[in-house]
Amino acid sequence: MAEENKTTGSDQPEAKLESSKSHARKAAGDLKSAARGAAEEYRGKAEEAWTDARGKAEEAWGDARGKAEQVWDDAKYRARSFQEDGEQYVRENPTRAVFTALGIGFVLGLIFRR
Repeated sequence: MAEENKTTGSDQPEAKLESSKSHARKAAGDLKSAARGAAEEYRGKAEEAWTDARGKAEEAWGDARGKAEQVWDDAKYRARSFQEDGEQYVRENPTRAVFTALGIGFVLGLIFRR
């Protein structure tokens, strides 16, 4: 009987070791699964945040582009209107336009001469 206890006694630590290893492997697998789940969850949240930010950026870009086009069209209209008004003035007052141009040219000549 003493020999049976020795044999059984020596098998118990190995069995406990195997049981501990098995338990550790299971715990590591569970931890790995939990980590994967958390990573997927955070990845989903990051993709959602990226999509929201991209949508907002595209919307802001569209608004800015629309405003820029509107300002550009307004500037072109004003320049065309200014040119037409100037041509109309010169046709109605050719003498005054010539003397005004001469006066402006004379003043600019004096300024740039210095």
